[in-house]
Amino acid sequence: MFFGKDLMTTISAGPDSTSDSPGVRHVKRPTPLRESVYEALTEMIIDGTLERGRHLVEVELAGMLGVSRQPVREALQRLNNEGWVDLRPGFGAMVHVPAEDEVDQLLAARAALESESARLAARNPDKDAVAKLKDLCKIGASLQESGDIDGAVRTNGELHGLITEMSGNRFLVDFAGQVDRRVRWYYTPVAPVRGAASWREHSRLVKAISDGDEDKAAQIMREHTEHTRKAYHDLRSAAAPEEGLVIEKKTTRRRRSAE
Repeated sequence: MFFGKDLMTTISAGPDSTSDSPGVRHVKRPTPLRESVYEALTEMIIDGTLERGRHLVEVELAGMLGVSRQPVREALQRLNNEGWVDLRPGFGAMVHVPAEDEVDQLLAARAALESESARLAARNPDKDAVAKLKDLCKIGASLQESGDIDGAVRTNGELHGLITEMSGNRFLVDFAGQVDRRVRWYYTPVAPVRGAASWREHSRLVKAISDGDEDKAAQIMREHTEHTRKAYHDLRSAAAPEEGLVIEKKTTRRRRSAE
């Protein structure tokens, strides 16, 4: 089930409250159901469980998630507002199929953000953070080799996120956070294609950051994001016209069981 202890949040009397403060009461309450359904559907879109162009039927989704149709309807409206789903009068909801220029614009923005993040991360590389980057490279390459594409995509996101944090620029962190999910959605279909080459690029990038080579780190990151953009467009061109960008995954992908 998607809805359990993991979705419980704790609130207190104030930000500086402690369990020993008089009058403090900790209350646990569940995350609103519509929010949980929204999060579940978003992740299902990102990881391809709900593939691009798929017709979304409320009763079917409700059955998949074990909820009523009302929170599903509310979640679909929000997903439509955010560009994950298209609502078509008289037909219903469909998973959005990104236009080519839409992908280009987002990946161009990502390249600008992350190349600057890499440059700043190399300015004063933190040893512990660099060690974590190296570990993530090993983990990601291993997951890719074993065919766990979901795991490789998650690890890819962790690595890029850590580099952004290492930049020390909170605005870059905020901007990167806003596009992270969309980037994961675009990256998931090309992850099997990019394969080991992507993780070799990551290793070169981490070395440049570790060496404190700002210019090289920024250059490698720009090239890395460009390779991803090109792989996406190549994959789109190879797909049959009537399929749009509904790309079949050639590699076995391991699904995590919902907690």
